[in-house]
Amino acid sequence: MFLKNAWYVAAWSHDIVHELYPLQLLNEYLVFYRQQDGQVVALEDACPHRKLPLSMGRLIEDAVECGYHGLTFNGQGACIFAPGAKIPRAATVKSFATTEKYGLVWVWMGDAEKADASLIPHIAEYGDPDWGINQGDAMMVECNYLYMTDNLLDPSHVAWVHRSSFGNNACVSEPLSTTVTDNGVIVSRWMYDTEVAPFYAQFVKFTGNCDRKQHYEVRYPSHAIIKAIFTPAGTGGDEAAIHPDVFLMDSYNFLTPVDEKTTRYFWFQLRNFSPNDADVSRQFAEGVRKAFEEDRIVLGAVQKGMDNRRTPFINLKLDGGPIKFRRGLERLISQEQAVTPAEAVRTGPTVIPIQETAIAQPD
Repeated sequence: MFLKNAWYVAAWSHDIVHELYPLQLLNEYLVFYRQQDGQVVALEDACPHRKLPLSMGRLIEDAVECGYHGLTFNGQGACIFAPGAKIPRAATVKSFATTEKYGLVWVWMGDAEKADASLIPHIAEYGDPDWGINQGDAMMVECNYLYMTDNLLDPSHVAWVHRSSFGNNACVSEPLSTTVTDNGVIVSRWMYDTEVAPFYAQFVKFTGNCDRKQHYEVRYPSHAIIKAIFTPAGTGGDEAAIHPDVFLMDSYNFLTPVDEKTTRYFWFQLRNFSPNDADVSRQFAEGVRKAFEEDRIVLGAVQKGMDNRRTPFINLKLDGGPIKFRRGLERLISQEQAVTPAEAVRTGPTVIPIQETAIAQPD
């Protein structure tokens, strides 16, 4: 179901302090805390004695004491104290590699020796004084994370789900371009000489119609980069020079599976204007959260509908990007688990099935 050798967002940095902070990620239970030197620790949330969650114990300086019999573990998961006895050789807990970037705590859920911080998406504009930012939120969505990657590789849904904010009629029928990269999938399109969508109309610097680009990208395992470009009509296109009044917004979205049917959703947006305007940041934060709440309701209902289906589901041509992403992720999970795709089929799917009945099934 999950790719383990990858970075996932665990929490906002300000959430992890010198206290025990339990979290469930990828169907595993971890406990986080910040050491006195500022380093974030992540350990398996289970004492090896009788598997009492370590989060039910207490911190003693930078070590965790189990609340059952006092076994105590350092930040590397090694037992440093056992009551009345020599420390058992097996008295260890798994530790996970962590790092911090963009105000977020990231955890590597697989082999800690393979953790490579350079694999976290690079954001060139982050910290640029000419770009504004609205720090995002953390939302629990009651669906499998792959339904969310489907959504984040689907520019078309905004015409229906976000009609009053991100979408308009131009989003209904303009053809999509799909690109498979080494680390994910990109779905994009330009829409020419169309109205500015309602949410963005309050911020663009020009009047009249626009040329608009939707860039929807998801990188393995579940990191989405959504780019919105609005430029005066007649000035758009990938080969066109950047117009001085262009509106740019980059939305960074990080999906962390909690279990098979729950996902924790983190995000923030960067914009190329009003870098120090707190009111603009507030408007962005409120508008984006309202739109994501619309997604949350729809995706929760999709999960229930798929769980309770009595007839086959179908795929449409617009599902080409999501299907390619799922196939790529399936290959990575199979490789990580050292099984062939054929063996994965015999032992059961590692990701949700993507093909039952197809209409205009993509390649």
